[in-house]
Amino acid sequence: MKMKLFTRPVITNVIIGALMVFLIVSPQAKALMIEGFMKIGLFQPPTSSTVNEKENAGNNGAPYLLLKSSDGKTLNIQDLKGKVVFINFWATWCPPCIAEMPSINALYKRFKNNPNIVFFPVDVDNNFSKSVPFMKKNAYALPVYNAASQLPEGFLGNAIPTTVIIDKTGKMVLRHEGGADYTNKKFVEYLEGICR
Repeated sequence: MKMKLFTRPVITNVIIGALMVFLIVSPQAKALMIEGFMKIGLFQPPTSSTVNEKENAGNNGAPYLLLKSSDGKTLNIQDLKGKVVFINFWATWCPPCIAEMPSINALYKRFKNNPNIVFFPVDVDNNFSKSVPFMKKNAYALPVYNAASQLPEGFLGNAIPTTVIIDKTGKMVLRHEGGADYTNKKFVEYLEGICR
């Protein structure tokens, strides 16, 4: 009896195997898969404060953090008291960062005319030569920043992306590690609430 080489199960296994290899070697493919999971409801951001009073003990305002924009301007987040500060630590090679960037861009566009909130996507590689073209290539309206000082304790752990939100009084109220869909209705309502 002669065996067929190209049977339906063999072809299916080859296709699945090729997809698995592609997902392993391509950050963009991983990002696309993660973004799909975000759209069906997985990887959602917290919708309430994740930082307790003990973690903010002794905090009399925003921590010291200098950020440098791609056009060379430097600012200190301590100077932004009275505003909500949304900081996202990311990198161009990070699949969850790539996956969540469309939702951060949409959130930025939604709030960009609100004087009570500012957005700082911070490239953890401090490499404008990669991060600025990444934003342009994807037609994101987001500005790009690099850290120009040491990061405050508790801002960035061992994972990116990490998002930190500081309220109008300068206290960190939210810290989320991992990708998330920031267009989530409950998260947008949470952000609108702390911007009032």
